[in-house]
Amino acid sequence: MTLLRTQLGYTLRGHRLRQHRTLRDVSGAARVSLGYLSEVERGQKEASSELLASICDALELELADLLAEVSLELRVAAAGADVRPLAAPGENREAEPAAAAEQGAPAAEPALALVGAGAQGRAARRQGDAVSLAA
Repeated sequence: MTLLRTQLGYTLRGHRLRQHRTLRDVSGAARVSLGYLSEVERGQKEASSELLASICDALELELADLLAEVSLELRVAAAGADVRPLAAPGENREAEPAAAAEQGAPAAEPALALVGAGAQGRAARRQGDAVSLAA
């Protein structure tokens, strides 16, 4: 069983590394001590909602998006091998539903994604404006 704090830390670290940012850079922007942020990323500390919001702001990441990503990862970990990963960019998965149906497996439902205009979309969502969903 994966702990929530472990998955939160792993996911935050992944976002930070994909942005090619250092712990020092993000900790300064989030106004969190470098050591504490390191412990959060390693899953050793349970981060408060205020701290998570501050880290997300520093990473220009919506807290709701982080929590949704962590939730999905926890579901995948709990389901084990029964859940297949999302298609990689350029990978063709259109033929797979037919093969799954032949084997008696239920058809997969499309995933939903938030569609926004970068920083403007995030700002609109913070202000409570409508968010469009795309399947």
